Amino acid sequence: MFDLASEYASLARDLDLDWEALNGSHVVVTGATGLIGSLCVRTLLERNRAEQADITVHALVRDADKAKAMLGSYSHEDGLQVHAVQLHDMPDSDIPADYVIHTACPTASKFFMEHPVETFDAIVYGTRSMLEYARARRVCSFVYVSSMEVYGMGNAECGLDHRLTEANVGYVDPCSVRSCYSEGKRAAENLCVGYQSEYGVPVKTVRLAQTFGPGIPMTDTRLFAQLARSAMNGTDFVMKTTGESTRMYVYTSDAVSAILTVLLNGQDGLSYNVANPETYSSIRQMADMVLSRFSDGRAHLVIDVDPNAPYPPEHHLPLDTSRLEGLGWTPQVGLEEMYRRLIAYLG
Repeated sequence: MFDLASEYASLARDLDLDWEALNGSHVVVTGATGLIGSLCVRTLLERNRAEQADITVHALVRDADKAKAMLGSYSHEDGLQVHAVQLHDMPDSDIPADYVIHTACPTASKFFMEHPVETFDAIVYGTRSMLEYARARRVCSFVYVSSMEVYGMGNAECGLDHRLTEANVGYVDPCSVRSCYSEGKRAAENLCVGYQSEYGVPVKTVRLAQTFGPGIPMTDTRLFAQLARSAMNGTDFVMKTTGESTRMYVYTSDAVSAILTVLLNGQDGLSYNVANPETYSSIRQMADMVLSRFSDGRAHLVIDVDPNAPYPPEHHLPLDTSRLEGLGWTPQVGLEEMYRRLIAYLG
């Protein structure tokens, strides 16, 4: 069994940040029952436990019962306040804020395909509502959590020779239904720079590579979760694509440390790639690695291409992380260890 609380207690103690800037502050976290949002909340609350930082963490959620199930080990005494709210109501909210971490967003490809309008709406209008809220509250800093999917198909070929900087945004097909997510993220990022330029909202963006690790929902159906379960259970892993797409990944606690680094040290109006360059691989290479390392030879990779599967087209996304590394951030956990910890958590 993986000790999630211990991992984030260690992060809260050991992460080299100007933590004093957060002492006594109000930090609003949207999507606080999602993977990234919940782990940001955990880290800040563990900081309170370790250092009596007196940070009030306002966790914005849609489902208070789900929040209680996920964060029930924390209380008001730890600095937690849970608010069951709709983001479109936030501009008129009286919830105090000095800092905002905006993670709320649909994340499942199946949902994108079945609910493209709701996906785009949640991303764009949810972000605008939070920017209006931050503008009214005159917050010290706002981080918008975006995605590597803003790069579309990225490079034409695989490889690390031409890494994608934050200025190298590639092609996205606006007539593809699944582009509701990518185009939504792009539009939300544009709103962020617009609010920074026109209204002075101190907003920064982080573009996360695919992020996973302990803390994912036990029922998560995304590829990395299915792959981990196949290895654990010794069952064949069936891929509905050829697995030729290449990308980078980032471990959950590394993503949280990046978000907090940008929150406190990032430059207003800029975007920051977040990835571990050492994880760069094709999806097929990753599947082969996981099954060979963690299934004891019981599970095998099966390719059964489904042209209607709700996955993005072939893409190659080697992200350049030098801008973020310039703030002092470095990733700590590689791909094999990401799966080792995820499997321990799921077990």
